[in-house]
Parts: sequence; structure tokens; C-alpha cells
Amino acid sequence: MSDLVSKEQLLQNMRAQRERVRAVVGEVPDPHWSEGRYEDGWTARDILAHIASIEWTYPRILDIADKTKEPPPPKEPSKPRTPGLGDYNQRQVAKRAEATVPELLDEFERNRAATIAAVEDASEDLLREHVRSAGGAEGTAAEVLNYLAVIHLDGHLDDLRGTS
Repeated sequence: MSDLVSKEQLLQNMRAQRERVRAVVGEVPDPHWSEGRYEDGWTARDILAHIASIEWTYPRILDIADKTKEPPPPKEPSKPRTPGLGDYNQRQVAKRAEATVPELLDEFERNRAATIAAVEDASEDLLREHVRSAGGAEGTAAEVLNYLAVIHLDGHLDDLRGTS
């Protein structure tokens, strides 16, 4: 990544993206919420479940960047497995299979508010730390957050609009 992003620009982008999510959710025709018309047969509701479920992970980018935090203790060895990001996403969407569209939007809103609060509390120095997300996005914490919470999300909003 090479797009330098200031703290204020990141916050502005994330707040604007929150508004775009609300607007796009309001534009989705009712049948699309339950039709498997997107990648992997996902419905619009599945895409919203994905959006809501991944949002909680974004403040963790700042935890990764914060070199003063104690790393978690090593996990006990377990049977080898290499789940892909797609597997993780499928599990998160499946966990929300019974959630309604308003419930998913509420989850996104709560998680986005936590992400914004975490960025507001972060120092400029922390936002300039180099990080690598679980999904492989790499750059400064601000760049990675902007990519995941704004640009990546734009792709999903394009899916919901039917423009991708």
C-alpha cells in the first residue's frame, strides 16, 4: 500500500463510509436480501452479515501496531489446519444466519462506532506503524484501516448496488 492517509482523513473516510452503508442498505430491493445473486451464491443479507462481522476486527489493526502491548500467550498446539479467509467469512456469515437486516445494520453501526473511537484515541505515531492484517493487507496502520474499512467495503457496496 502506498496511499498515505492522515488520521483526520481516515476518520472522515470512515464516517462517510458509515453513511454510504446506511444509504445503500436502504436502496437494496427486498427480493435481493434473500436471492443468491452474488459471488459464492451469497444474498444481499449475507453480504451485509459479512460487512457487520468483519467490522469488529478493524480496531485489532491498532493492537497489532501497538508494539508496547503484551503479545497473547502462545496457543496450545492443535491439529494442523489452514482455513482460508473465505472459510472464516463463511463461518461469520453462518453465525448470523438468523439475524434480520436491521439487526445486521445495528451490529455494523456498533462496530463502526468502536472502530472510529479506536482511531480517535490512536496517536499519529501509532497510525504510522507498519502492520500486516490477517487477510494480508500491509502498510501503515492508517493505510490498512483505510483499505479495509473504506476501500474494501466500497467493493461490497458495489455488489449490493449491482454495479460490480
